[in-house]
Amino acid sequence: MPGAPAAEEIKPGTRMVKCVKFGKEMPGLEQAPWSGELGQRVFENVSKEAWKMWIEYSKMVMNEYRLNPMDPQSHKIMGEQMEQFFFGEGARLPEGYVPPKAKD
Repeated sequence: MPGAPAAEEIKPGTRMVKCVKFGKEMPGLEQAPWSGELGQRVFENVSKEAWKMWIEYSKMVMNEYRLNPMDPQSHKIMGEQMEQFFFGEGARLPEGYVPPKAKD
């Protein structure tokens, strides 16, 4: 499990969730980011910080799988990847994926 980010000042009235990625209470999303049951699960169980991690990961998935965001099949694949990322063993990397080299 990734290390939680440094604590930031939490404003009064901020909606808190027990984040499935970080395993602790953190500020939650302001609305469901996805339609249907999966979107509701993400809304109830994923912090803003973990959602930012997903956004970065999803860019890699879209590029490596060459997905079209307007295509229903691509939407289905992204939903499956999101479910694995947050609630499964972790999302699978595309076959043949080579991570970019770290900048020095």
